[in-house]
Amino acid sequence: MTLLLEMFTYPFIVRAFAAGVLLSLCAALLGVPLVLKRYSMIGDGLSHVSFGALSVALACGWAPLPVSIPVVIVAALGLLRMTERSRMGADAAIAVVSASSLAVGVIVTSLTTGMTTDVDSYMFGSILAMTQADVVLSALLCVGVLVLFVLFYHRLFAITFDENFSRATGVKVGLYNTLLSVLTALTIVLGMRMMGAMLISSLVIFPALSAMRVRKSFRGVVVLAGVLSVLGFCVGLTGSYLLSTPVGASVVVVDLLIFLLCCGVRRVRG
Repeated sequence: MTLLLEMFTYPFIVRAFAAGVLLSLCAALLGVPLVLKRYSMIGDGLSHVSFGALSVALACGWAPLPVSIPVVIVAALGLLRMTERSRMGADAAIAVVSASSLAVGVIVTSLTTGMTTDVDSYMFGSILAMTQADVVLSALLCVGVLVLFVLFYHRLFAITFDENFSRATGVKVGLYNTLLSVLTALTIVLGMRMMGAMLISSLVIFPALSAMRVRKSFRGVVVLAGVLSVLGFCVGLTGSYLLSTPVGASVVVVDLLIFLLCCGVRRVRG
């Protein structure tokens, strides 16, 4: 208990805890419709795009976030258009964009600064990388995601399960898909500083999959996914501090254990 109390005496841990809880909630809520629409790997693809953008930004001496955010948003919208207007499937489009962006980032990094501390923290995550500005941006993002789900829940439900019927009934499917893409892009960019490009997609996938093993209704899955995501991050961050392990990897391991537990509960319940 003394160690836990001591943990929150460090300002960087308080910032990481606040931003992490907010981003975990955003990723889980957005992850439910993304997983159901078979866009679950978009987080992995966008994180690689963000890595490529920040590599270029660091090589040019620019601030990473102002460069990464618009680039990743454009990439998210581009992926949406590619899957809607071409015969290329979502998984293939994400794989193409992901591999290309990661390759560009690695080449730029090797030709300029090399694997510096800044690049390493974006690649694998660093609890020391979180700033007060990240906490503020995370809070604003969380408000936007909650507003989307509270005010437009029924429309999100409709486009998640049947886009053609939603479009026929007058729902602006393109608008809501765009909102989901933009909010996901922002979540990925902000979350990369703590989770890393290699692990950030787990925040999108694991809570949704875990909740789907226990709950059957869309509302129940959304609520439970948010709870499990926040719980997993809190336990992962605490374990990271106590065991001196990387935050991103610790959170992913906890999310994996929660997923296995939910699978066990489902099996017991039949």
